[in-house]
Amino acid sequence: MPPAPPAPTTGKQAPPRPVRLGIHGASHLAARIVTGAGHRPQDVDFVPYDVAEPFRPLREHTVDVMIVKYGLQEPDVAVSGPVAHDGRALIVGAGHPLADRASVSIEEAAPYDAFSCPGQFPPYVWDLVVPPRTPAGVPLRRVHPMTTVEGMVEILATTHAVHVSFQSLDAVLPPHIRAVPIHDLPPAPVTLAWLRDTPLTPRAAALVADAERNAP
Repeated sequence: MPPAPPAPTTGKQAPPRPVRLGIHGASHLAARIVTGAGHRPQDVDFVPYDVAEPFRPLREHTVDVMIVKYGLQEPDVAVSGPVAHDGRALIVGAGHPLADRASVSIEEAAPYDAFSCPGQFPPYVWDLVVPPRTPAGVPLRRVHPMTTVEGMVEILATTHAVHVSFQSLDAVLPPHIRAVPIHDLPPAPVTLAWLRDTPLTPRAAALVADAERNAP
């Protein structure tokens, strides 16, 4: 007697889960990368990561891909080509002497205390984010601890400290904190990173490939 044919399936197949994309700070830059790649933001979960432990979510498999800037030298992390660029900005309190400028030179940041490399953040990347010295050779005083965005805001609001950062951070700053463009530091290349020995999901792999192909 031949076997009975399989029973027809009546339920719909569950859709693939969203891409889990690690971000720090605002999601606006990540959302622009996603839409620029031709993907829908609703197909992506934006997962914040701690700047003091930036690769922990990736290594614990709680994100698939993460946004990074500049070149990485982590042996277990692979990176895409540049998918965007993020302009440089000096983050200051509204009462800071440089707060109302249309733009500033990095040389003008040197007289003020800046922020030190946080936790397990790669020092070789932090040296590109907050240079040890200006192009003229003046040291930047990297003394304040970098913890959370909220902690940084508290220091900037109550002192004349500065944070050498990126224009994308402006989207999450409160009104009493300003992001002043730095006109003599080049924009930072933005890339996508994932674990080298962990296969990307089809959706994540498509996002990386499409973001590279459609990079401005």
